[in-house]
Amino acid sequence: MSLFDRRRSTFFTLFMIFYVFYNPTDSGAVQLNSQNLDMTLASNELVFINFYAEWCRFSNLLQPIFDGAADKVKELFPEAGKVVMGKVDCDHESSIAARYHITKYPTLKIIRNGQPTKREYRGQRSTEAFVEFVKKQLEDPIKEFQSLKDLQNLDTKKRIIIGYFDRRDQPEYSMFRRVATNLKEDCQFHVGFGEASQAMHPPGQPIIVFRPDVAVSHENDETYQGTLTNFDELNVWVQQKCVPLVREITFENAEELTEEGLPFLILFHNPKDLDSIKDFKAIIEKELLSEKQNVNFLTADGERFAHPLHHLGKSAGDLPLIAIDSFRHMYLFPKFKDMYTPGKLKQFLEDLYSGKLHREYHYGPDTPSEPVVSNDIQAPVQVTKPPESTFKKLAPSKNRYTLLRDEL
Repeated sequence: MSLFDRRRSTFFTLFMIFYVFYNPTDSGAVQLNSQNLDMTLASNELVFINFYAEWCRFSNLLQPIFDGAADKVKELFPEAGKVVMGKVDCDHESSIAARYHITKYPTLKIIRNGQPTKREYRGQRSTEAFVEFVKKQLEDPIKEFQSLKDLQNLDTKKRIIIGYFDRRDQPEYSMFRRVATNLKEDCQFHVGFGEASQAMHPPGQPIIVFRPDVAVSHENDETYQGTLTNFDELNVWVQQKCVPLVREITFENAEELTEEGLPFLILFHNPKDLDSIKDFKAIIEKELLSEKQNVNFLTADGERFAHPLHHLGKSAGDLPLIAIDSFRHMYLFPKFKDMYTPGKLKQFLEDLYSGKLHREYHYGPDTPSEPVVSNDIQAPVQVTKPPESTFKKLAPSKNRYTLLRDEL
C-alpha cells in the first residue's frame, strides 16, 4: 500500500470515528440529559420518558422493548414537534431524577406541552402497548358538537369543559386546545364553532364554561372570567374544575392516589346510590376544605371494592359506609348517618391525627362510662388490632432505590 493510500485510509477511519461520535444512531429512545432535556420538552407536544438505572434488572429488561417502540413511533409520527420517546439514566442524571421525584425503576412518565402529567404509565410493558398508548395520547382531546342539542346528551357523571368559538383558527381556541391536551384525562372537552355556538356568546367574544357532574354533585355551571389567551391562568382554572376535592377511586388510579402519600377518607357506596355521593361531597366542601392538604377525600364503588369492606367486617349489604385507610390500618366511621351531624367527620379525622383511633382499637374507649362495681375478679383487658390497610402495598416507598417489579 502506497503512502498516499495509507494516509487516505487513516483519514477515512478518523472521519468515521468523528462521524459516529457526533452523529450517534437515531434508533431507539432519545437519550436525555441536562443539556438537551428542556429543549426537548419545550419543542414537543408529547414526551414519553423511561427513567431507568443501569444496575436495575427490570430496567434492563424494559430497555429494548421501549427502544423498539420508540422506533415504531418515529415511523408513525415523523413530523417534528409531535412526539419524542426518551430515556434518562438516573444514576448519571441525578438532578433530573430528583426534579421528577423518581423513587423506583423503571418509571415511565408523560410530559405534555412541557408539563408533567400526574399519572405515570402503568399499562402493559410491550412494544405494541407503548405504540397504542402514544397514538391514544395524540388523539384530539376535544369533541366538536354541531348544535346545542348535542350538549343535552352529555354524561352527567362527568366533569365537562365546553368552549364556544367563532372559528377554529382563533388564538383563543389554540390556547383552549393546549389546556385540553394537558387535562383530557380529568375532564371531557367539547367545542362548537360558528352557527353551532353563536347563540351562547357575542360575536368575537368566545367563552368557556364548566359543567359539573350534576348526577353526583350539587355544583353549578360556571363561566371562565379570566383571559382566554393566558395559558397559565386558564390552565389553573380548568384544573381546579376538573380535579375535584372529592375524587373517585378505581382499580386504575388506586396506585396513583396512594403515591400522593395522604391517608384516604373513603365513602363506600352502592353504585346506584348517587344521593350519598352528592351529600358526602357537599359536607366535605362545607366542613373539611381546610383538610385537603392532609387527606384524600374519595368515593368508591362498594361492590367493586369488596375486599376493603371484608377487612372492615362489612359487605355490600352494609353500604353506604365511611372509613379511613391510613396505609397502616383501616378505621370505620361508626354510623353513616352521623355524617350529617356538623363536626362529626372532622372529629373522626382529628381522632386519626391524635392517635385516638388506633389507641382505642387496642385498649377500648379513652373515657369509659360509669365504672361498674363488682366483687368479681376482673378479666384482663382484651387488646384488639385494627384491620390492616387495603392499600398499604401500593403506598409510596421512601427508598429511592426500590425496584418497581412491573410485569414485563
